[in-house]
Amino acid sequence: MGTFLGGVQLGRGAAASRVQAAKALRLVYYLREDEAADRESSLQWLENFLKRIPAELEALNLTSVQLAYFTSISRQEEFDGNIRKVIPLFSITYFITITFSITSCLRVDCVRNKVWVAAFGVLSSGLAVLSSFGLLLFCGVPFVVTVANAPFLILGVGVDDMFIMISSWQQTNPKNKVEKRMAETYAEAAVSITITTLTDVLAFYIGIMTSFQSVKSFCLYTGTAFIFCYLYNITFLGAVLALNGKREEGNRHWLICTKVKNIVQPHRSCLYNMCCVGGFSDKSSGGEGEHPMNKFFRKYYGPFLTQIWTKVLVVLLYGGFLASSIYGCTQMKEGIDLRNLASDDSYVIRYYDWEDEYFSEYGPRVMVTITENVPYWNLSIRNDIENCMESLENNSYVDKNLSESWLRMYEDVSRSHSLNIDTKAFFMGNLSELFKLFPEFEWDIDIRYKEIVASRFFIQTVKVTTAVDEKNLLNQLRDLAKDCKIPLMVYHPAFIYYDQYIVIVPNTIQNVGIASGVMLCVSLLLIPNLLCSLWVTFAIASVIVGVAGFMTYWDVNLDSISMINLVICIGFSVDFSAHISYAFVSSEKSTVNEKAVDALYLLGYPVIQGAISTILGVIVLSAAQAYIFRTFFKIMFLVILFGAVHGLVFIPVFLTFFGICGKSANKRVNIKTTEENSNSFSNTQNPNHVGCYENQIDSNGANFLEDNVITQPNDIGMEKPNSGYLHSNFSPVSQNHDSSSCVYQDNAVMVYKNQLKQLHAEGKINPDCP
Repeated sequence: MGTFLGGVQLGRGAAASRVQAAKALRLVYYLREDEAADRESSLQWLENFLKRIPAELEALNLTSVQLAYFTSISRQEEFDGNIRKVIPLFSITYFITITFSITSCLRVDCVRNKVWVAAFGVLSSGLAVLSSFGLLLFCGVPFVVTVANAPFLILGVGVDDMFIMISSWQQTNPKNKVEKRMAETYAEAAVSITITTLTDVLAFYIGIMTSFQSVKSFCLYTGTAFIFCYLYNITFLGAVLALNGKREEGNRHWLICTKVKNIVQPHRSCLYNMCCVGGFSDKSSGGEGEHPMNKFFRKYYGPFLTQIWTKVLVVLLYGGFLASSIYGCTQMKEGIDLRNLASDDSYVIRYYDWEDEYFSEYGPRVMVTITENVPYWNLSIRNDIENCMESLENNSYVDKNLSESWLRMYEDVSRSHSLNIDTKAFFMGNLSELFKLFPEFEWDIDIRYKEIVASRFFIQTVKVTTAVDEKNLLNQLRDLAKDCKIPLMVYHPAFIYYDQYIVIVPNTIQNVGIASGVMLCVSLLLIPNLLCSLWVTFAIASVIVGVAGFMTYWDVNLDSISMINLVICIGFSVDFSAHISYAFVSSEKSTVNEKAVDALYLLGYPVIQGAISTILGVIVLSAAQAYIFRTFFKIMFLVILFGAVHGLVFIPVFLTFFGICGKSANKRVNIKTTEENSNSFSNTQNPNHVGCYENQIDSNGANFLEDNVITQPNDIGMEKPNSGYLHSNFSPVSQNHDSSSCVYQDNAVMVYKNQLKQLHAEGKINPDCP
């Protein structure tokens, strides 16, 4: 009666085996499922029971007794309910993402505004969700509850590529044709977008190799959605960006599309000039006006991060992060609490709570099934069956006094009633005597055409309290059943959950290992530097360890749900680090510190935009009433947080430690003097000693630098003040400038192009020569 009475109070003395009181009573009702008609009727009974029981309980108005209920279809019903409850949250997420995207792309300039690009960028992600889900549903791919997380993730990530494209567009010269600006935008952004999309898609498709159907479906839906997201971004969103460029080219207002003036009207109000005057560009760089966040990364954050003491602090900070993460990994718990599969307000929560409180002393009552037709009347066969039962009962998780065996009882009945059961005819013929005394055993023997095709026994487990106990119990019982001479199978409905504990760790390690190797190969192919590719792979491992470790501190166990998110880690931990690493390698700066600042200047703000947009995409899931969605938010938050910190703090600093990463294939001129004591030209410096690391080709294709030294005075010069053109001669300009420090040469501007402002900021040219 231990599985049916809980919170039992026994008598004392001679009545120690008698129940005097019990706090909980469990009643079990079995439904017929022998035939298809029976199964259909039973399912209808269950559905009607779940619909009617709340009203029935309310009508009963129970005062002295509390009641909880649970059925064999309750978990599935709750799963379906979770999906229905989370759908309204998607509309909230869509609104939040659109609002953030538009706000972050707003500009004071009424022409350079990117409001429409931001809005259509979010729409592009939504179209990717519709296209991918529609295709896979049409192909018959199962839609499971975990897939409901995918739209939130895709919406948050999809706008990341948009921010990268907008950032690259803003670096182009507004005076150029749209075609050229688009070409430069794609040349700059397409590689980064392709790297991150490829790594994300590969990470998810590698997750399909797992043993869990829920993980397979989620990875297939999400990976396919990322493919569509990429296609829509480089086609649909690119077309929107081009149309917006046409509008900017015509100097038209972002909202009403009418032409506006590009010169401030002094006689007009500030409001008029703000709303009706636009199309400004940075005269020194040739690009659109510098965004305040880009300026922050270039002037303040980048130089601060490359200071020697800052680097030491970053290394110490990373050491603390890594130590905390590794400790958290050692404390990680396995397994999923079944109550977490239902929403917080579900009726099954009370049932699970009371089960833990009153019936946790006893574990599952395991069925031991003989799966083949064996001659039970043979005494040696019966002895083999008995030996198997005894080996199972001797297990530390089994109470041998609570086993249930129809065969043992049949042998006892045969001895007490002097029945012969040693031949087939007598064995089968005398079974009716057993059923008269113990009618419940009739359900334990499957007789067809006067043959026992299968039979079952029951053993009672105890002390099964943790996921580790459940895993050990399952492994031990299966091993014992495998060693039996009789074909046995041990089974309980809860074993479907215990099974995941056995494979969850090997599956996670397998997926993470394979995906990390694939990410390294992708990085090597697309980032033109071996060491920097290794740093990207290092970032993957570091973020995964960090997320796995901090899961422990946030009460998240390792189960099939969190394993999905660890698969996500692999793809997302690449994104931010790959962007920064690629920008670092591609930079034309001369020193590693300058390269780090340049990479942060170009992509620091887009990385922040991408991180915030992804977090906003999943933040509403923190308010969900289901553990599945809250866990998804927790781990995604950790992934994005640690990924962004690696991309903006750890990786830029670590890249500066290895000068080899600074080698660039791009040709550039590095202005330097042999007698300089600072980074700037002065009137006292001799231009005859201006050196160049690489030969420069003039407009006629001739090499005017020989032996890497400029032999002609005034070879390198700057643009004439207030002029938009460069004089292609070597004569100095006498506009209050010293001929030894301000000269003109078209080759210098040809090489530096949009970097004149950067050279001014770094003090490498005379500030009197704008």
